[in-house]
Amino acid sequence: MSLLKVENVGKAFYSYRSEWARFARWFGFRTKASSATWVLKDISFEINKGEAIGIIGVNGAGKSTLLKLITGTLMPSKGRISVNGRISAMLELGMGFNPDLTGRSNVFHAAGMMGFSTDQILQKIDEIEAFAEIGEYFDQSVRMYSSGMQMRVAFAVATAFRPEILIVDEALSVGDAYFQHKSFARIRQFQKEGTTLLIVSHDKSAIQSLCNRAILLNRGEVVKDSNPEEAFDYYNAIIAEKEGQKIEVKQHESGKEQVVSGNGFATVDGIRLLNHKGQEVEVINVGENICLEVKVKVNKVLDSLVLGYGIKDRIGQVIYGTNTYHTKQVLECVNKGALKFNINFIANLGPGSYSIQTALCEGESHMSNSYEWKDLALVFEVINSKEHFVGSNFLPPLIEIEKG
Repeated sequence: MSLLKVENVGKAFYSYRSEWARFARWFGFRTKASSATWVLKDISFEINKGEAIGIIGVNGAGKSTLLKLITGTLMPSKGRISVNGRISAMLELGMGFNPDLTGRSNVFHAAGMMGFSTDQILQKIDEIEAFAEIGEYFDQSVRMYSSGMQMRVAFAVATAFRPEILIVDEALSVGDAYFQHKSFARIRQFQKEGTTLLIVSHDKSAIQSLCNRAILLNRGEVVKDSNPEEAFDYYNAIIAEKEGQKIEVKQHESGKEQVVSGNGFATVDGIRLLNHKGQEVEVINVGENICLEVKVKVNKVLDSLVLGYGIKDRIGQVIYGTNTYHTKQVLECVNKGALKFNINFIANLGPGSYSIQTALCEGESHMSNSYEWKDLALVFEVINSKEHFVGSNFLPPLIEIEKG
């Protein structure tokens, strides 16, 4: 049995010709709405125990509405949601907190609303106070709290009792880096103990480090349900999508999905990794001097052309990226034809599998007139045959030792 099942769920918000018509609908009278705006359409997916799922998408895609339907704070207009377990959710910062009550009183109120008895809360209250780390403010009015302090107390309450399903909606983006690390450590501990995680975030690294699956929403529909790397590749293409652009998904020889998008005004025509002898290679050594050779075909006269690239690790996180806008090498008034970019660098990377993503655009980022965005443009392997270190990067130190 799945822990959470969403079947053909849709959510519409209705407009009525008058407030009287709206009130009549509330009391069960058959009143026709003047219009309906569907923010979610035929959403279906299942989540099993112990999974970690990221919900991603542009603003307005329907992410927060979906979470409110799952937690029961909104009712679906169509479809069905089945939950088999206790949910703990952080949907809105300090949601349900009374600003005139102290943090301590709000903890009792919030935990009580979650179904816990006074005795259960009393057993956890000291732990909640210690985890929140807001000192004497815990016994002062919430009205005096900063947004970060509200988040600390809200998260401490929501995670005081390990739930079957933990839902977090962007709230952890508020506050200081220290508490974010502390919160993610608790989430990871819950995962080890079997808690299912559902998290909405624009933080790619957070999704990829916590989740084994990502669901991409666009205009109220599920357009991708896959591993986080493939979902974010498609997401990057969507946010740059404009009139005249297209998104193409191919099966890469590595077995992964390759996303290519853009208007095609310029395209990568060839890409190679060369060693210090100018030989094409697919396997390089830690610390080796290499050249990334990128051949570009310009298909239309362009006002400007920028080449960007990123090096991604095996789970799809970009460990380094830049472009010729930031290196102050923008090409102006570019005619149709062929160009070649030689990018030289030292491969101070840890052993493992890596890929290159490329971007051709007009300005600072692929958000401004994307000619082409290509993931998995090149895949290569780094091996270590001589250096002694651990980690994802090779950062050789100069260690000095002094007496006294």
